[in-house]
Amino acid sequence: MTDAAALLLSTRRIALVGASARPDRPSFGVMRFLLARGYDVTPVNPGLAGQVLLGRPVVASLAEAGPLDMVDVFRRSAEAGAVVDEAVRLGARSVWLQLGVRDPAAEARAREAGLAVVADDCPAIAWRRHGLPDRVDAL
Repeated sequence: MTDAAALLLSTRRIALVGASARPDRPSFGVMRFLLARGYDVTPVNPGLAGQVLLGRPVVASLAEAGPLDMVDVFRRSAEAGAVVDEAVRLGARSVWLQLGVRDPAAEARAREAGLAVVADDCPAIAWRRHGLPDRVDAL
């Protein structure tokens, strides 16, 4: 089993940073996918704070999404480091940087702090790639 698969199977709570209310956006589709698999997902987007997205209240900051298990980052690579550093500061267990998102220095800081890190990957794609079960909450 890869690190990504093990992380998906051991995670229950996910803060999704960069959540979008637009169904055509990847963050919307991934959030829907994760909710359908039984994850407790909190969307994080200051521009949507107070709204409800896929039945979940949107919060403005990562601090409001706690307690943190995994932080799934839908931000540009140039903005990912600040999110990773905040995840470390707030005690997250892991960070997942979406497809195309890389910040090697931030990834190294997170690993040094003891977090599991997956970068440039998508949980929905990794789920299918590894043939994981229909729902994580059934494990």
